[in-house]
Amino acid sequence: MGLSLNIDVSARSFYEPILVSEFVVKHFRRSNLSKPLSDQDRIKVKKALKGVRVRLIYMDYAKTCKIIGVSRDPISQLTFPLDDKRTNVSVVKYFREKYNVVLKYPSLPALQSGSEARPVYLPMELCSIVEGQRYTKKLNEQQVRSLLRATCQRPNIREGNITKMVQVNNFEVEELVTKEFGMHVRKELALINAQVLNPPVLKYHDSGRDKIVNPSCGQWNMINKKMVNWGKVDFWSCVNFSSEYWNMSEEFCAELVNMCNNKGMVFCQTPSIAMRSACADRIDQILMDVYKESAGLNKPLQLLIIILPDQTGSYGKIKRICETELGIVSQCCKPVQAAKFSNQYFENVALKINAKVGGRNTVLNDAILRRIPLVTDVPTIIFGADVTHPPPGEDSSSSIAAVVASMDWPEVTKYRGIVSAQTHRMEIIQDLYKQTKDPQKGLVEGGMVRELLVAFFKSTRQKPSRIIFYRGGVSEGQFSQVLLYEMDAIWKACSSLQEGYMPRVTFVVVQKRHHTRLFPTDRNKTDGSGNILPGDKQGHTLPRFV
Repeated sequence: MGLSLNIDVSARSFYEPILVSEFVVKHFRRSNLSKPLSDQDRIKVKKALKGVRVRLIYMDYAKTCKIIGVSRDPISQLTFPLDDKRTNVSVVKYFREKYNVVLKYPSLPALQSGSEARPVYLPMELCSIVEGQRYTKKLNEQQVRSLLRATCQRPNIREGNITKMVQVNNFEVEELVTKEFGMHVRKELALINAQVLNPPVLKYHDSGRDKIVNPSCGQWNMINKKMVNWGKVDFWSCVNFSSEYWNMSEEFCAELVNMCNNKGMVFCQTPSIAMRSACADRIDQILMDVYKESAGLNKPLQLLIIILPDQTGSYGKIKRICETELGIVSQCCKPVQAAKFSNQYFENVALKINAKVGGRNTVLNDAILRRIPLVTDVPTIIFGADVTHPPPGEDSSSSIAAVVASMDWPEVTKYRGIVSAQTHRMEIIQDLYKQTKDPQKGLVEGGMVRELLVAFFKSTRQKPSRIIFYRGGVSEGQFSQVLLYEMDAIWKACSSLQEGYMPRVTFVVVQKRHHTRLFPTDRNKTDGSGNILPGDKQGHTLPRFV
């Protein structure tokens, strides 16, 4: 195709140009600024505002300062030496006498500018955030939702915006483009031929009315179908942290359990320990109580159903406690959705639960019939790997490497995952294969790939003859480096299991942030949002891309 010009719309979050005191109210949901901040909240404010430029609204002329920190003490307790360096004056008194300003929030800490050795104290209520500054910290759930809501565009609108940008730029009149480089930029989007793949046929359990399903437009439902492999739940309970729907636990769980059993699961009708409702500020204690009670009865929970608090933001904490500290499999439900008692909602939650307790919801029919090329002909294991880095501003946190691998064949539907902390912002996965020295055992071989290969063998009683390794998040500049190191680690993991064991490896780097947008030429062959159809028996179509 030759040289192509890629144009797309991109969105960024910026600091809102408001008073810092207002920022604290909005960002940290504090309605009362007359009370001092806790040390925890003060550190959060410092992290959010460090490096931000503010404009001093009490000055007669425009002056900006860069925030370097936040004072430990409230501004009412702060003093600083005057120019003569012999007398100290309180910050509150200084602003009252110098600028005739009576501070409304003396309990708040002061912003610090200048240097650590000689800080300049600035009241939050008198500092306005300078507009146009990018917000580089991690967005919370509400901010992410707001950003997506504001930037999500239907394909035809996005296509129109991109075309408009090309017309406004009008590259054909740019001498640098046309004369110096001798290039011509076409104003129309490029046309390419594309084949729409047929959707895979899904296999459900033979006891259901519908055993085979052909998805339409990438969608299907669970009506008249049963899960292909059934999970079993004997010991379970429920905790409700919602104050608005505090009394719906029993009825909700009864409906959910019935749906799980109707779809094929073996789910005990009665909880092994009593359900309970609790306040959202007691999450840690309640989860620990549930864990101790179930352990005391020698009935460790296989599933804990949790109705989340009405306010968002607790999901991550609950998952961290349940999954990593207590070892409890949890199913979280939003109270507003749960209270609708919708059959479709119960079906979706039942599918999640079945997968979590070891069942399989569906399998590809072609996998059962051994008709998937390069997967079902010989024992094959499929890996997926990625590295998550801490957000900008986090200078010491570890990067987290995660690797998952299929544990069944030929179905390749059950996966096991391993995570590993590694060096800050290191993109290469360091623990794919490793050797450690043990004083008693000598050289011990391990690593994530080796562990998953062993788990695959225990699950299927077969050694994989082929490895397909999907690797996400690698930039083009790191291709060769990652390929060299990680392929070597995969080979070492294989040879450490058996001398001469060298299965064929396909290493696939998956890139998502390429900004190539596909638009259909025929508006009648789109889904409900106007996007190109997922698998459909249309044969060929002609999307346009830029």
